[in-house]
Amino acid sequence: MTSHTSTTPATPAPARTLGRTGPTVFPLGLGCMGMSALYGEADRTESVATIHAALEAGVTLLDTGDFYGMGHNELLINEALRTAPAALREQALTSVKFGALRTVEGGFTGYDGRPEAVKNFLAYSLQRLGRDHVDVYRIARVDPQVPIEETVGAIAEAVQAGHVRHIGLSEVGADSLRRAAATAPIADLQIEYSLVSRGIEEEILPTARELGIGVTAYGVLSRGLISGHFTRDRLLAPGDFRGMSPRFQGDNLHRNLDLVEALRKVAEGRGITVAQAAIAWVLSRGEDIVPLIGARRRDRLAEALGALEATLDAADLAAIEAAVPVGAAAGERYPAAQMAHLDSEH
Repeated sequence: MTSHTSTTPATPAPARTLGRTGPTVFPLGLGCMGMSALYGEADRTESVATIHAALEAGVTLLDTGDFYGMGHNELLINEALRTAPAALREQALTSVKFGALRTVEGGFTGYDGRPEAVKNFLAYSLQRLGRDHVDVYRIARVDPQVPIEETVGAIAEAVQAGHVRHIGLSEVGADSLRRAAATAPIADLQIEYSLVSRGIEEEILPTARELGIGVTAYGVLSRGLISGHFTRDRLLAPGDFRGMSPRFQGDNLHRNLDLVEALRKVAEGRGITVAQAAIAWVLSRGEDIVPLIGARRRDRLAEALGALEATLDAADLAAIEAAVPVGAAAGERYPAAQMAHLDSEH
């Protein structure tokens, strides 16, 4: 299979459902964070055009956070939906993370999962998005000062009121997953999952499946690290999160890009790109997993969508895993201070 320039798959991709209680969505979602934050400057016009192209290709799930650019990302999605044809606007589903506390300088100072904070964050998100409900609402990281039952219970009240359709979670461990699911129906868990981040396979993913909770997988290209486009001599723009990421530092970067070159040999032997191989591998892990693609440009979106047409058999998948073995990545997926906030890593 070769990479397509069109953003429309040749054949409609079979939909996937987020857990037992969640919405049915296109098998790839669009992660919009990079259009507003953490990867340096983004082109607003191209960002809006990319969201439009995604919707035209059939993508339904748009993922954001109220703290991406301190509201910028939600306003960007509002603009994209407002200027899209009505039929495309109506198919769009919004997945929103909340709870991160920010500073004027852009720093993160913690998370707030108190019920009154949930209601406050939601009110602002609805205003910025220009919608009367959020389709999937989740706290970005568990607030260690607030029982998960209280945070989820507040979202459940918003579901009852019609302001939220489904409850999601983000980066929680198996115990928190069980406690949340005992409080209210949980549609999906958003968590990092890729060839170089397979920690969920041991306990978190089996627990989600036992409970009937879907997975929206972010970081499927490890922030561009395993996209096939990142070079050893690349200079990152000021403010690019990857400048602080352990996997992009010194020897770690060189070791990780060696893995990418091994993956490139496998991908090219099958007529697909490195990114398409990495995305197709995540797609192959189960019908209950929806990868989120962080494309900021239409050409990257088109490449990602091509993964849906990659037909990989068991031997192909084994070759991909041999190129990037479990645990082969050098460096943690976040700096130590941010790893400490991950309930999923405790």
